[in-house]
Amino acid sequence: MSLKSITLDELQANLGKEVGVSPWRTVTQRMIDQFADATDDHQFIHCDPDRAAAETPFGGTIAHGFLTLSLLSAMTFDTLPSLEGGSMGINQGFEELKFVAPVKTGSRIRTRFVLSGLKIRPSGWIQATHDVTIEIEDQKKPALTARWLTMTFVEPKRETA
Repeated sequence: MSLKSITLDELQANLGKEVGVSPWRTVTQRMIDQFADATDDHQFIHCDPDRAAAETPFGGTIAHGFLTLSLLSAMTFDTLPSLEGGSMGINQGFEELKFVAPVKTGSRIRTRFVLSGLKIRPSGWIQATHDVTIEIEDQKKPALTARWLTMTFVEPKRETA
């Protein structure tokens, strides 16, 4: 998806507002199995549909919480415009993170983004804080809530004589 870029002034004007809702994304057993392989977390609640159906209250397998969390990057790229003049963005971490409800295999999820903080540094780094909620379609409780910090580097403007 190709999104327009926004200026720093436009970003600042959105402080405290919901700035995007991602498209729905289906969490498949294949995704869960690939994540299990990448992280060496093959717990049966994720990777054994028959056993998970028989021995858990979920009725089948569920996504790893960290898989759900990792999808934030893709949902961000699908939803939020880039910062005009930004040459690089990095994940700085989380101030808060709570896994609220399990994501059952085959569920659809999406993320709501609220721009809750913005720090403009003289070095050219812009720190954005987003309150994010990953929703599960047709469920009251979200999969997770978090306060996410990211940094974007924007080359400082030089004064001309």
